[in-house]
Amino acid sequence: MAENVNVPNDAFQPLGQEEHLDNEKIAAPSLTFTQDAWRRLKKNKIALISMWILVAIFAISLAGPVISPHQPNNAQPAYTNLPPKIPGVHIPGLDGTKSVDGGRVDAYEQQHVPANKYWILGTDYLGRDLLSRIIAGTRVSLMVALIATLMDLTIGVGYGLTSGWRGGRTDMIMQRIIEILSSVPNLVYMILLLVVMKGSLLSISLAIAISGWTTMARLIRAEALTLKSQEYILSARTLGESSWKIAWKHLIPNMSSVIIIQTMFTIPSVIFFEAFLSYIGIGIQPPTASLGTLISDGQKNFQFLPFQMWYPAIVLMIILICFNLFADGLRDAFDPRSRE
Repeated sequence: MAENVNVPNDAFQPLGQEEHLDNEKIAAPSLTFTQDAWRRLKKNKIALISMWILVAIFAISLAGPVISPHQPNNAQPAYTNLPPKIPGVHIPGLDGTKSVDGGRVDAYEQQHVPANKYWILGTDYLGRDLLSRIIAGTRVSLMVALIATLMDLTIGVGYGLTSGWRGGRTDMIMQRIIEILSSVPNLVYMILLLVVMKGSLLSISLAIAISGWTTMARLIRAEALTLKSQEYILSARTLGESSWKIAWKHLIPNMSSVIIIQTMFTIPSVIFFEAFLSYIGIGIQPPTASLGTLISDGQKNFQFLPFQMWYPAIVLMIILICFNLFADGLRDAFDPRSRE
């Protein structure tokens, strides 16, 4: 047994009142959930850079009618298949020259193009400015993605909330409907709808949305099943709140992170589907430009004029990569358990 040790009274000196430490003081600033998510997102440099790249692409595509150097559908048969040319730049591929029989020749001089005329990304087989068509095509692809995503949100969130909140037989029937729809490949729906309605902005958006809302509905249903047993939901029901008010005031705000993240993953998949449908000829119809139609047109001359396919393909690749990186960053930012 340890011996008792007597500590002398002068071994301790009490602190003065002004020296008392406030151990209960909160050093970190008080943040809302959204502010904390934004703080986490800012620490993810890759996601932040991707976000600003997407903002720039959206801004350029929306301002396209103002900043485009030429009309995207304005054909000039005298200036067909011209390579890119930037005045003052003497780099092969950007100086207006093209490879012929192992050497490089000035395509602008061969086609007697005036000295003050040039096309930064070249022209296509009809003499249309490729840069202007890429800007217009990006705008069309983004519009299709936004319209289809809005439909996906409206149908998916409403369907999932109803299924999860009602439960029981209603939930069972609604989930069997989703399983039937999911058993048919998405491409079959799209092709059938586009054959009937022809390729237009609204018809493609509708075709993609009709076959793509089931993932959102399942996620929202799972969240609704979890949230409806929480104490604050039970309290609201006890106080007589209607199901509509509970969904609008409690369920949807608490599902916001899931909705935002799934939306960010939905947009690039919609853009890819639109590009694919336009590429195989059942999407946006010429002369309207989209990234898919531009890649399809460029693929026909890829062996001799690869720039006509490379530039729209690079833009499409950048959009898809940035959306996926940004969605990954949002998922980490909205997850409180993610490591910083």
